[in-house]
Amino acid sequence: MMIAPSLLSADFSNLRDEIALIENSGAKWLHLDIMDGHFVPNITFGPDLIKKIRPHSKLFFDCHLMIEHPEKYINDFKKAGVDLISVQVETCVHLDRVLSQIKEQGMMTGVVLNPSTPLSSIEWVLDKVHLVLIMTVNPGFGGQKFIHSMINKIMDLKMMIINKNVDVLIQVDGGVCLDNAKLIKDAGADILVAGSAVFGAEDISKAYIDLEKAIK
Repeated sequence: MMIAPSLLSADFSNLRDEIALIENSGAKWLHLDIMDGHFVPNITFGPDLIKKIRPHSKLFFDCHLMIEHPEKYINDFKKAGVDLISVQVETCVHLDRVLSQIKEQGMMTGVVLNPSTPLSSIEWVLDKVHLVLIMTVNPGFGGQKFIHSMINKIMDLKMMIINKNVDVLIQVDGGVCLDNAKLIKDAGADILVAGSAVFGAEDISKAYIDLEKAIK
């Protein structure tokens, strides 16, 4: 079980120090939320910022593209130093092709489902991905409340993975906090994305360690 702190909630005037804090606290992954203001009603950052922070961290860069036409930017994020790219099912007309494009660039592959998007939309690409991200809020903003009905969706995805006998991680993003972390883990999740619960805390290192304890 892993926690991937989301850079979305970090202090962008102090990125280098805050990333170092979570790395020193035991984090292995850093979650990068890329928003374009079209697919979601917010704009965050792009490959240029990632390229600048890459030399200062050994963390695994887990990149979630909440953008239209993600196939146009795969190479840019590869050059920036990303290790894994997850794409939204809803933005990919040719999902299989986009996943192959990511894999050909030497990165790990992921698919993302919004709360209302059914698991059937990824059934025939499960053998092409390393990770499935279940959104437990409607994407676009940090600090939203966890949609509790997504627990059943996580459980159903776990059964789908078992029945298809594939080696796929389940990641969960949206409203993750001390109160629900263990519940999400018990439903079958392998990786929890935590934004405001970690980077939004007064003491980032303590918040990360407390979330780890809550999971255990």
